[in-house]
Amino acid sequence: MQDWKDRLGVVYSTNPDFKYETPVEEEVQTLPAAQQKLIVTIDRRARAGKQVTLVSGFIGKEEDLAALAKTLKTKCGVGGSAKDGEILIQGDWRDRVVALLKSLGYNAKRGN
Repeated sequence: MQDWKDRLGVVYSTNPDFKYETPVEEEVQTLPAAQQKLIVTIDRRARAGKQVTLVSGFIGKEEDLAALAKTLKTKCGVGGSAKDGEILIQGDWRDRVVALLKSLGYNAKRGN
């Protein structure tokens, strides 16, 4: 383990009792499906005119987000990705994604 890389940019201390502690990030717990409020919209910006269905509002771990994205991509039969709390699905699948999310127990709403 190379902990010195975590301390780059820290100024040297002459205090012999000084201990550098790395900040520990708390992991966000995934809310149950019934408490999630997901919004399904379509996005065309910065995608060369291509449409993507965007599912936003997910609160939880990245692993759970990736699992939900995989389920939606499989059911729609298209590609996509999951990052930064959002799921991107290639194409205009708003109605089908909202129906799938509701069948999985999520509170999903169609945005635009």
